[in-house]
Parts: sequence; structure tokens; C-alpha cells
Amino acid sequence: MWKYPKIFDVLVIGAGHAGCEAAHAAARMGASTLLLTMNLDTIGKMSCNPSIGGTAKGHIVREIDALGGLMGKVADRRSIQFRMLNASKGPAVRSPRSQADKAMYAQEMKWRLEKTENLEIKQGTTESLVVEKGKVVGVITQEGVQYSAKTVILSSGTFMRGLLHIGQTNFSGGRGGDKAATGLSPCLESLGFHLDRLKTGTPPRINRRSVDFSKCEEQPGDVGVRFSYDEPEEQMAQVSCHITYTTPETHEIIRQNLDRSPMYGSGTIKGVGPRYCPSIEDKVVRFAEKDRHQLFLEPEGLTTEEIYVNGISSSLPFDVQLALIHSCVGLERAEIMRPAYAIEYDFVKSDQIYPTLETKRVEGLFLAGQVNGTTGYEEAAAQGLVAGINAACKCLGKDPFIMKRSDSYIGVMIDDLIRFELTEPYRMFTSRAEHRLLLRQDNADLRLRPLAYDLGMISREQYDRAIYKQQTIESETKRLARAFKTIEGRGTSLAQLISRPDWDYLQALAQFPEQVSDFGPDINSQIELHLKYSGYIERQKKDVAKLENLDSIRIPREWDYTQIVGLRAEALQKFARFTPDNLGQASRISGITPADISILLISLQKR
Repeated sequence: MWKYPKIFDVLVIGAGHAGCEAAHAAARMGASTLLLTMNLDTIGKMSCNPSIGGTAKGHIVREIDALGGLMGKVADRRSIQFRMLNASKGPAVRSPRSQADKAMYAQEMKWRLEKTENLEIKQGTTESLVVEKGKVVGVITQEGVQYSAKTVILSSGTFMRGLLHIGQTNFSGGRGGDKAATGLSPCLESLGFHLDRLKTGTPPRINRRSVDFSKCEEQPGDVGVRFSYDEPEEQMAQVSCHITYTTPETHEIIRQNLDRSPMYGSGTIKGVGPRYCPSIEDKVVRFAEKDRHQLFLEPEGLTTEEIYVNGISSSLPFDVQLALIHSCVGLERAEIMRPAYAIEYDFVKSDQIYPTLETKRVEGLFLAGQVNGTTGYEEAAAQGLVAGINAACKCLGKDPFIMKRSDSYIGVMIDDLIRFELTEPYRMFTSRAEHRLLLRQDNADLRLRPLAYDLGMISREQYDRAIYKQQTIESETKRLARAFKTIEGRGTSLAQLISRPDWDYLQALAQFPEQVSDFGPDINSQIELHLKYSGYIERQKKDVAKLENLDSIRIPREWDYTQIVGLRAEALQKFARFTPDNLGQASRISGITPADISILLISLQKR
């Protein structure tokens, strides 16, 4: 065993989406950082869908960008189609989504990390953690090297005891073509961590040349959509996706072969899959009344013929996959280049981390990404960003960085992870956020750039742009409320006019150019949204204030709940297990009643 001579502040295990953001954030804050990955050629690899963003996920990407992360900028640079989902609906649920060039996204991410100051990147397979007196001090690799560090971030994705399934065939792997990580799970278990199994899957990839697009619906992109709040990245050529459908024949093929499914037939798969993103087998069984399901044909890049068939994730045998693909509209002659598969993997149960993502059992060990039970690139990247910031804060003697439910979707996600007992992979939805009108994708910079600047994650110039935007919106909405015009015989303020359903900012700008200023699309739309939804926004701000009153009442981590008189046994068990940091977190734990919170509050007040 050779001990590497340098001691790092932060060591990141795994270079998926969580690991990339973690390493970049820690290094950006000035911590000496090591990113350790099994294969340098798979840094930032898009293992499943070649897309970034989507419903609620697009909000997270914009928050990552506002906080100084990389995902939004890399997606802007390497995307081949942009869309704004739910554009015709309310502003709270509009979400940007991009289709990326899969290979070039990973290359771009690797290149940006290689240029990052304070960051070293090395290839190595982590076999175990080195823990002394309850504190992590480094890792040991399969190659026989020990790397020392003050903190370690584990972002292992689906690799921990990963097991791939195609029909009745199963084999070890972290994803198609990559080996699994076999040493980390036993190491964590020996340290007292409780692990469980989850499952996810991916659809087949087919050859573009074998698709009859004349039978499919073209789905072009939208103009003017992007993720980053900074200077626009140079875009790649934009392409269309296509929509097609399964048929009754598809469903009959699946029903006749359910006995060959590792989920339905042999029951080989034990892990629980995502309910909101079911396999095609699940769809046919659960929605038996439907005679077709929508599929999206999504190109994987400009220099490959591979197409991702979104909506037909499966673990059926290859021969069945070929038959069901050929039964779909326009895919009658489709060539499968990569078969679909399901993958089972270990994750760390969610009651074992703090809001900083540091573990409760081992000091200095942080968890980020699918190891915490989440699914999706965006959820993983956000956790990596928070873990990287907090690991750096711990090393540099700064206060921990804790995101709140009221300031970000990232805060909602982390709060959910530390108080829910996950029974399926966690995915973010707009419905999970109580204050989603405040947490829109279009105002992430206003919400989070001041925090990012205080952390040292963004420049003064980036911060000043956000402050100028905020001040302009505030001053202009007040000015428009004082500017009156005679409309339909009555005096009406321009603010009231713009807030009407049949009016918008551009109409007011065109009709009253002397009194309505053009600040560009971004600020113009913010002023309009603020005016149209001011009543709802103010109501949600009051709700947030009430929530923050509870969140401000801290609970000492060493608090002995057994000494609280009158506390129910279930509440005692839940509080001791989840160790909430404050009264707000305690109130949001499943099964906790208002009476439990009252008793806990009285006890805290006595102390």
C-alpha cells in the first residue's frame, strides 16, 4: 500500500453529475480537491436520457447555475434542442429542457473540470474508506493507493453492488459497459450504515437510419430558451425530436412475455423502481385500459445515429424487446443498437444525513446523488453542489451552508431526503414545493446569487447583474403603479393594465413607449409576472415567514428526547432517528402531530 504524499481538503469519489458539481464547488471555494473516478473517459457521462432539465428539474438546473455550478452552462453549450415545457401554463410550472449531444456534453464537462483551479483529477477505483475515531481521513483504492483527505464526498451513483438485468440474464455492473463498485457497500455496512436496494432502468437505443419518420410527429425546439444566467454560450446546431406510439400489438407481446420479465416472472429484481417513470411492462399492466402509449425519439448527438426511445424502459429479454419495438408506429424496421436493461443498486437510507449532506455516523463523510436514494442527473448535481460547498466550508472553517424549502427546489429536495423514509427513487416535482410561485425557474438568480456571492462561488460582476435586475424590477413596478392612463373612460395605472389577463408588458410597451421602458426580455417578463401575480406572491411570502419562525428554533444535536415528559413513543422514536436540526424540520417528519411539536417546543423553552 502506497500513501499518496498530499493531504487534500476534499476528496470526491465518483465523477457522475453529483461528483462533477461537488468537485467544482469545493475547488471554486478554495479547498484543495481531488476527484477520483474509475474511468477518466466517463466523467459527466449521461448514462440514461441524453437530456437536461424538464418539469421541476429545469428549476433545479437554473438554481445550480445561480449558485455558480456547471450543469447549466455545459448544457447550454452542448445542447442540440431546447424547449420550454408547460409554456402555456402558469409561470410556476414552466420548465426549460434541453436535448444534449451525449458525447460532447461529457467532453465539455471534463474539459471545464480540468481547467478548474485547486482541482486534481485521478483515475482509481475506491475500495474502502479510511476512518479513525469516527472521522473519515481518506480512501484506499483497488490499485493499492491510499489518498488522505480532511473530508470525503461519496457520489457513487448506481455503482454500489450494481446488478444489471436483461430478461433472466443478470450480471454485475454500474451501468451498461462499466463495472460495479463492490467494496464500498461492505465498508459502509461495517461502519454502521443501513443500506437498501433501489432499481431503475433505461430504454433501448435504435439506429436513426432504420426509423420511418414519415409515420412520426415532428417535435421542433423553441427559440430563446437556455439555462445559464450568464453570457449566452455558443450553441450547436439544433435538431428536431419525434413522437410515436406503441400499438395494441405491442401490449399483447408484452403480456405474453411477462413470465420472462425479471420483475414479473422470476421476481429476480428485488429493488423498488420509480413509480412516476415506469417500465413499459409496468405501463401495460397498470394501465391495461390504454391501447397506446406515447414514445419520444430523441437523438443522442450530431455525430451518432443512435436514438434514445424515451418511454419504453424495459428489462425484458432482447428478443422480446426487438419484437415490441417492431410493433411500434414507424419502428417496424428499427435496428436496436443497445438493448434496454434494468439495474439494481445499493443506497444509504435517508435518516443518516444532516441538511449539509454530512453523515451522522462518520464525521467529514458527505453523501451526494443516487447514493441518497434520488434519481435523475439534476437531483444528483444539486446534491453534489451542496455537498461540495459544505465540505469546503468544514475545511475552511466557515459556517455550514443549509438551503431552505422557502428559497429553492434544492432546499425542498434535501429537506425531503432527511425526513422521508424512501420506498422508491426520489424525483423532484413542482408539486413538492409549497411555495412554487416564489421558486420559479425564471427568478433563481434573484433568489440565490446573493448566497452564491457570499460563498465565493460567483464573481462580483455576476452578483452585480442580479442586484441590478432586482432593483430594476422593484423600482419599475412601483413607478408603473403611479403612472396613470385613461383607458375606456377610466383612470387606470399601467401596473393595473399590465396585470389584466388580456394585456402584457409588450403591449403596454408598444402603446405607451414614453412611460413603459424596454429592459430586455428577461427583466420585462419579470416585471409583468410580478404585477400579474403580486397578490399570490405576497400571500406565499407570509406563509414563508410563518414557516421560518419554526425553522429558526434550533434543536441541539445532542438533545435527549427520552427526557421529554409526555412525548408519544412514536414521536420519541422518530425524533431520535431523524435528529431534526430545528422545529420546522421536526414538524415535517411523517407521523409527527402538532401536539408532539407543542410538547417539544415547551421542552426547548424550558432549556
